[in-house]
Amino acid sequence: MRQILFAGVIGLFLTLVGTPLLIKLLARKGYGQFIRDDGPREHHSKRGTPTMGGIAFILATLIAYFMTKFITGGEFTLSGLLVLFLMAGMGLVGFLDDYIKIVKQRSLGLRAKAKMAGQLIVGIGFAVLALNWPDNRNQTPASTKLSFVTDFGWSIGPVLFVVWALFMILAMSNGVNLTDGLDGLATGASVMVFGAYTFIGVWQYQESCANANTLTNPEACFEVRDPLDLAVVASALMGACFGFLWWNTSPAKIFMGDTGSLALGGALAGLAICSRTELLLALLGGLFVLITMSVVIQVGSFRLTGKRVFRMAPLQHHFELKGWSEVLVVVRFWIIQGMCVIVGLGLFYAGWAATK
Repeated sequence: MRQILFAGVIGLFLTLVGTPLLIKLLARKGYGQFIRDDGPREHHSKRGTPTMGGIAFILATLIAYFMTKFITGGEFTLSGLLVLFLMAGMGLVGFLDDYIKIVKQRSLGLRAKAKMAGQLIVGIGFAVLALNWPDNRNQTPASTKLSFVTDFGWSIGPVLFVVWALFMILAMSNGVNLTDGLDGLATGASVMVFGAYTFIGVWQYQESCANANTLTNPEACFEVRDPLDLAVVASALMGACFGFLWWNTSPAKIFMGDTGSLALGGALAGLAICSRTELLLALLGGLFVLITMSVVIQVGSFRLTGKRVFRMAPLQHHFELKGWSEVLVVVRFWIIQGMCVIVGLGLFYAGWAATK
């Protein structure tokens, strides 16, 4: 359990101290945020704020994880390394998009096909690796069965699993990206979900089938390969995002950019897949789902009827245009996300208790 504490504290410290250094570097190079002209007028004052801040918490998470292993003598696990690979790989795709958009002055960043290709390469790499290298209990980091709080149903096979994993990765990455429209909104929401996955990892470790001989009810155990290390990764991410939130909250001194949003979405999907809580992620990350659906509804309604359901999509901008202040929208959306996490953890516990 010391690993979880060390990972969170180191991640928090690194972003608290390192983010202002990154702000100065990006500001000196003129890497500022582009603001849409059709957005809320209040956002125009944010033009030029340093972006690509995701670099701070990606590096902090990686350093926190490896430093924790060095300090505690803990072993690296394939599950933990795969989630970090997915986070860093998606972050790299986002970084290239941000770099081209800001440095090369091409407003759309990476070409759509190039961006999708990068995400597919990283996602397929993660999915394929997650089904290989079984441990001494013949468990791989991921399962070909669908999962809610545990695996259920029949195996969907490796090919459909790769498709399913890609859908999750792309959906969560785009969900976080769409949510990242107001100061601190996506960062604060991510902190809550990573906190939930820290708890889930600890609980799964305590009730792991690997410790079936010491459990009062072995039938209620979790078939998850490396739950404790997944909790370490989640804790490092939670701490790193918490420290970044200090500088990202209103008025933001730095934005995470696609570098950060794609990385966070990838990390969330990776944690859900490796912890066998794939469908539960839709509830734990309910705010991301809600905001994504608002865009789907807006686009679908406009194409079918020529009318818009919301004043502007994503959903947070609709409420801004209704007169809500940015801080009010962020805090109320954080409350919604908090409720999603509470309900999700409640269902996680209830699902475990029902098998006892």
